[in-house]
Amino acid sequence: MALQFWTQDVRKHPDFDLHETVLGADDDSTGFRAYIALHNTTLGPARGGCRYWPSYANDFAAIGDVLKLSRGMTYKCALAGLPHGGGKTVIMGKPGTSKPSPETMLALGHMLNELNGIYETGEDVGTSVEDFKVAGKVTDHVRVKAIEKAGAIDLPNGPPYYTAQGVYFGIKAAVKHRLKQSDLKGVRVAVKGLGHVAMPLCGLLHNEGAILTVADIDPAKVKRAEELYGAKAVSPDDILSQEADVYSPCALGGDLSDENIPKLKATIVAGAANNQLADIHQAQTLHRAGILYAPDYCINAGGVINVVLVGHTHAQVMARTAGIGDTLATIFRISETHDTNTALVAEAMVRERLAESKLPEKKALRA
Repeated sequence: MALQFWTQDVRKHPDFDLHETVLGADDDSTGFRAYIALHNTTLGPARGGCRYWPSYANDFAAIGDVLKLSRGMTYKCALAGLPHGGGKTVIMGKPGTSKPSPETMLALGHMLNELNGIYETGEDVGTSVEDFKVAGKVTDHVRVKAIEKAGAIDLPNGPPYYTAQGVYFGIKAAVKHRLKQSDLKGVRVAVKGLGHVAMPLCGLLHNEGAILTVADIDPAKVKRAEELYGAKAVSPDDILSQEADVYSPCALGGDLSDENIPKLKATIVAGAANNQLADIHQAQTLHRAGILYAPDYCINAGGVINVVLVGHTHAQVMARTAGIGDTLATIFRISETHDTNTALVAEAMVRERLAESKLPEKKALRA
């Protein structure tokens, strides 16, 4: 293994937001190439998953992804009241692959050691618990090792299940605020993407009487949603324009663009995907259109709550996850009172919590 490490200067990248550091690494002998971004550790050591993605066009795109995702983790932790900051890892996967090799995970383990424990990571898109058991052979800075050291047993279903629960509570809060309805009976929800989060979310929505329309590129997942939840199936290209009360983006980010927002017929956007807005100004576009937007880094924080609360019971994790609905209700109320878009309200809450922290203020990235 011939790993090389470097600190990436990202101050001129359009997605830079006073990130503390970005570490890059590669190994020509194995084809490994990855980036770790630490956004803000004012509240405590950074947490955030590791994404394996073979479709990055170039390093610029990968760096943009890791910058946005790490910033989102800072916001998730702050709004969820967790004593952690935001970090993220992206591995530039080999074209044609869908999961990392053991050599890739060992390389990642060595890369994590370069950060001296300020960041811990775990499974995310394209990575699994088994992958991190491999990385754990050379590093302690992965979630599976934290669980092991605490003498705890991981809760069944893991982060995707609790992410789904948080989105469910968030949708209920949005429906109560916008539709003045305390349950989901008869509420029409259009769900884009049927992955590890969206499928259990569909189950929660169906059990409360919601009417589902779904789309995914995998026909098998669509068929399962039809059979289990009586969902109507449409193509991924058509899901956004369905007649629905709630549009729930649960696939990849950037779904809410200037081109797509005019197609929306739903009056609520509340889903599990990260970075749902193609650009931050779309939050104001949604607000002006009368569409209630649940900021993604608030509504999808159930997974990181599960990750951070190592050794806690299911009931304890669920109690914290249910708080996502309360936080969103506050955001919605302030947004309405001050005629301000929900993303600005949520960001102000994050900045206030960071400012109130008693931990030493961290410096932004310097040359």
